[in-house]
Amino acid sequence: MNRASRLMLLFALAPILAPHLWRMPVWLGLVGLLLFAWRAAIDWRGLPLPGKWLRTALTLLAFGAVLITYKSIAGRDPGAALLTLMLCLKLLEMRSLRDASLVIYIGYFLVAVGLLFSQSIATGMALFLVIFLLTAALMALHQPDTELRDYRRHLRLSGGLLLQSLPIMLVLFLLFPRIPGPLWGMPNEGLSGLTGISDTLFMGGITELADSEAIAFRAQFDGEPPPPGKLYWRGPVLWHTDGQLWKPLDATQLRDLRPLAPYEVEGKAVGYTITLEPHGRRWLFALDLPARPRESISVGHRATPDYQLHSERFVNERIRYRMRSYTDYDTGLISLWEARLGTQLPPNANPRTRALVKQWHGLSDTQVVSRALAMFREQPFYYTRTPPALEHNPVDEFLFESRQGFCEHYAAAFVTLMRAAGVPARIVTGYQGGSLNEVDGFLLVRQSDAHAWAEVWLDESGWTRIDPTAAIPPERVLYTPDQNRFDSVIDREMIAGQWLAETLLGLRQNWDAINNAWHQW
Repeated sequence: MNRASRLMLLFALAPILAPHLWRMPVWLGLVGLLLFAWRAAIDWRGLPLPGKWLRTALTLLAFGAVLITYKSIAGRDPGAALLTLMLCLKLLEMRSLRDASLVIYIGYFLVAVGLLFSQSIATGMALFLVIFLLTAALMALHQPDTELRDYRRHLRLSGGLLLQSLPIMLVLFLLFPRIPGPLWGMPNEGLSGLTGISDTLFMGGITELADSEAIAFRAQFDGEPPPPGKLYWRGPVLWHTDGQLWKPLDATQLRDLRPLAPYEVEGKAVGYTITLEPHGRRWLFALDLPARPRESISVGHRATPDYQLHSERFVNERIRYRMRSYTDYDTGLISLWEARLGTQLPPNANPRTRALVKQWHGLSDTQVVSRALAMFREQPFYYTRTPPALEHNPVDEFLFESRQGFCEHYAAAFVTLMRAAGVPARIVTGYQGGSLNEVDGFLLVRQSDAHAWAEVWLDESGWTRIDPTAAIPPERVLYTPDQNRFDSVIDREMIAGQWLAETLLGLRQNWDAINNAWHQW
């Protein structure tokens, strides 16, 4: 194994190491980069390899650094980080052909690990390039007389081998089923931060809401989609609160609720197909209100009594399922258990809110709802994604002091008002709206479309969706992209008359349509 073949190997490893180092925390990525640069300097300038004890110490330090940073070595993110750093360390002891071959095989495995982070067209092309370079480096290593000027011959041979493998790859892709197994369906904590929603809501704990353009899911309707004001994609339902933290019911409490009761509907069901991105939980999203499971053609799922949909397995890979929903419905009578849960409040929290509600004594439930929405609409409440922090009595502080917040503030405050007035209410989290890709007709729902709203139980309509955030007048919405949420599915970046904006939007939609076609295929 001569110097030229070693340099070709380092050149081939660089494009696969780079994205993994970039995904790590900055300081950990710099450690890997320095180790790689150290090996490059050894081959380029003829420096000696580090001694055994130094390599052992560096290995233990790298292992400890990963463990301290990720609190584990199991899972996608810590596993990829550990493998990447170990490969960089392996370079510092690479002397023989056996060492170099092992490095190449680890490089091939890192290519597969890259698919755990993304399976887009761009990722596929980049990883194919890495395999092309690694194969050329493997050929160079087994030819002792290799010189740097021979790289074209090795690249040509590598390309020929990969072209010969394409028919076999196509046969395997078309004839063998894609089995959800431990490789592509790793139960890992790295996915938990990808979703724009959570099964808990901590009011006032977030002072800056991130605006992620990552895709949550895509929806393709059988016909025309419902109007934007009815595009509520139902997720976790939150019942319990200590005045600040809101949580869903556990499995035992869900069993104590009534079974999924019959409900009356108006109009025809809306049929659509969801392509859901992996999020590491069991949630499935459906247009509010999802039809009963027997009316849907779907993946294995169950419906809870509060109309959530849960998958039978964790959603650790992209899945596609058919659904039917009704946008106009009456859920009927309420059970005593639901009424008790829907009016639960901690005894001493938010006293000013309770005092305000006492002034509404004698109003009907519908009038109480109208009075609360009028307060948000007429008083100086503002919608912002950078609200001030709230502390011990967050609803009191929000309603009477800051009056600035986003959807979770308005939903939690509204539900607290309803419960204080004796009106059963709960928080529903999910997504609202979406943007229509006019190239392929898919509705794109992004993480930035994550939303929270309220449901109250009214005699005339059962559980009824109320979105207090929508009551804020447009002139008091301080985040421009959210002004359009309830009015249009046209992409928020579309600005009529601006040629550059429209051109960029067209390019973006075409690229997304190509990626979507790739994933659907």
